[in-house]
Amino acid sequence: MNLQKAEFLTSITDLNKLPGDGLPQIAFSGKSNVGKSSVINRVLNRKNFARVGETPGKTVHINFFRIDDRAYFVDLPGYGYAKVPKAEKERWGRLMEAYFAVPERIDLGVLIVDARHKPTADDVTMAEYFKSSGRPFVVVANKLDKLKKTEVEPNLALIRQTLALPENVRLIPFSAEKGTGRDELLREIFAVCGVS
Repeated sequence: MNLQKAEFLTSITDLNKLPGDGLPQIAFSGKSNVGKSSVINRVLNRKNFARVGETPGKTVHINFFRIDDRAYFVDLPGYGYAKVPKAEKERWGRLMEAYFAVPERIDLGVLIVDARHKPTADDVTMAEYFKSSGRPFVVVANKLDKLKKTEVEPNLALIRQTLALPENVRLIPFSAEKGTGRDELLREIFAVCGVS
């Protein structure tokens, strides 16, 4: 799969406008300031492909990027930012419920959390969305480069425990900054896209 052949396709709030061509969808989700765009940019080895927002929590759209006409990277709106009005949070909730109501559309979920901290209540809710969908998902613990070596294992254990991750759900230590974990995440993505 040619990751350089990536293009922004559409930004939607109405799920009737979802692409209907049957390409695999890899759904990226995470807290507003967890570095979701940076993770997507790192996976694609592109600098500013997925826009890195100045103000967390601004986007309540689902963004679709077509990768090499083989798959979609679906950038779900960030969550958990305190300054977002209640009405926006409710709109986010409705959009997520509608998106996850048809689990067949998700070929792989990628839940991005902060490696430095215990997952938030919103992270737990998002993990539940993925678990209840019955679709495969992985958890990416981003900002690994900000941890001391001795903190890595205990932090990963805390993330797995807090999110109550089943054994078969992979937890990938990741650094969008340094590229750690990129190959492992790509293996998971390629597997669902039928790329060796």
